[in-house]
Amino acid sequence: MVDASMKDTEKERMQKVEKLASHIMQLACDSIVVNMRFLDVAIAALKKEARYGLNGASTDGVHLYYDPVWLLKHYEKEQGFAVRLYLHILLHCIFYHSYQYGKLDTAIWDLAVDLAVENTVLELNIYGSSLKKDDELKELIKSLHTAMNDKDKEEKYQDSVSWNQTGRPKREKKAHVPFTAEHIYRYLLKNRPLPEQIHKMVALSHMDEHVSWNVKTEMTLGQEQFRRISERIKADLKSFSKDKNNSESLTDNLSEATKDRYDYGEILKRFTSLAEDMGVNDDEFDYIYYHYGMETYKNMPLIEPLEYKEVRKVKEFVIAIDTSASCRGDLVRAFLKKTYSILKQSESFFTQVNVHIIQCDSQVQSDTRITCDEDFEAFMKTGKLWGFGSTDFRPVFDYVMEQIEKHEFENLKGLIYFTDGYGIYPEFMPPFETIFAFLNEDDQKPKVPVWAIEVVLSEPDIEGFETENTVEQ
Repeated sequence: MVDASMKDTEKERMQKVEKLASHIMQLACDSIVVNMRFLDVAIAALKKEARYGLNGASTDGVHLYYDPVWLLKHYEKEQGFAVRLYLHILLHCIFYHSYQYGKLDTAIWDLAVDLAVENTVLELNIYGSSLKKDDELKELIKSLHTAMNDKDKEEKYQDSVSWNQTGRPKREKKAHVPFTAEHIYRYLLKNRPLPEQIHKMVALSHMDEHVSWNVKTEMTLGQEQFRRISERIKADLKSFSKDKNNSESLTDNLSEATKDRYDYGEILKRFTSLAEDMGVNDDEFDYIYYHYGMETYKNMPLIEPLEYKEVRKVKEFVIAIDTSASCRGDLVRAFLKKTYSILKQSESFFTQVNVHIIQCDSQVQSDTRITCDEDFEAFMKTGKLWGFGSTDFRPVFDYVMEQIEKHEFENLKGLIYFTDGYGIYPEFMPPFETIFAFLNEDDQKPKVPVWAIEVVLSEPDIEGFETENTVEQ
C-alpha cells in the first residue's frame, strides 16, 4: 500500500513537472512569435514533446524533444534559457543544418552550426533570450569572424600571384565572409583549433543535441517541410526588412539554406554521347534460350550474349575559364579538378577523350587540349592563368565554332563556362549544351541567355565542402 502510494505521488510529481515545463516552452514560443512574426509557421511545424531521461533537447525536424527536469533546472538558473533553446533549435531547422549530416566531419560541423545559430540569436537580440555567457560568446564570435575574414583576404592575395605570369598582383579589398555554418566549417576544417579552444567554443555555443539528425525517415520529412518554410521566411523577411530584429546573419544563413542543390554529375550527363562499349549487354541477353541450349545440347548455348552495348559517355567537351581578376586561382583549380573528376568516372568517361580547357578574358588567351589523365595532371601542376582583363564570353564561342569547322571536335556535346557572370553573352544559341557556372549568387549580374543552363556554386561547394557533388541552380 505504501509502495502504491509512493508511485502515485511520484506520478503526480512528474505530471506537475511536465506541465510546468510545457508551460515554459509555450511561453518561449509566444515570446519568439511576438518578436518575430515571420517565424510563426516554423514554430507551428515543430511538435513539442517531453521525453524523460534525455537530459537535454533535440529535434528530428518534425518534433522538438526536451527533458522536462533538465529544462526546469536550467530555467531556474536563467529564465532566458527556454527562449534561447527554442530559437536555437528552430534556426537549426530553418537553416537546413541537418542536410548531409554524417557525411562531414561531424564534430566540426556540430560546432559550426551551433556558432552560426548563436550568432544569429545574438544579432536578433530578442527580449528574454539573453544568457550569462553572451558577452564571452560575442567576443569569441567576433574573434573567429575576424580570423575568417583575414584568412580570406590572405588567400585572395596569395592567389593573385598563383597562376599569374605577370607577377604584379593587386591586393584586393577585404571581403566580408558570411558567418554561416558552411563558411565556419570550411575555416575550422582548414585551421583546426587546439582541443582546449574547441572545448571553449563548444561550451559557449552548445544548446542542443544533434543525435536525432541521423534518424533518416523523420529527418527527411522535416527537411522537406522546412525547405518550404525557409523559402517563405526568406520572402517574408522583405516585408519585415525594417523590423529591428532583422539581422545580416539571418539573411546570410537563409540564403545558404534555400540554395537549390542538384547532382552536378547528373547535370554533366547532358554532355554524354551514344556509342558502343565492350562488355556483356545484359538487357539483350535471353537467359531462356541460353539455358535451354545448355540443358539440351550440353555446353552449347543457343545464343551467345552480345559482347558490346550502347552506352552514353563523355568523349568531348570544353571547360572555359573566365580569367578576369575576379576569378581566383585556387577556386579555378578546384573547379577544374572537381569537374574533371566527375566526368572521368569510369562509368561515364571514354578511354580516349578530347577535352579543351580554354582561358579567356576579353579574348581567348590559351587552349590546352587534354586527352588523358596525365595531360590533366600536368596542366594542374604547371598551368598558369592568363589574361586578367575584362570579360567577354563571345570569343570563346567563336573560337569553339572555328574548331568545330576545323574538325577538332567530332561531336561536341557541351561547354562549361566558369565565371563571375559579368560579361557579354553571345546572341545566338550554339549547337551544343552550355552551362554557365557562377561563383556565388549575385542578383546584379546580367541574365544568362534562355538557351544556357545557370549553375551557382559557393566556395565551399567548389572546394569540396560536401562529399557529394551538389550545386545551386
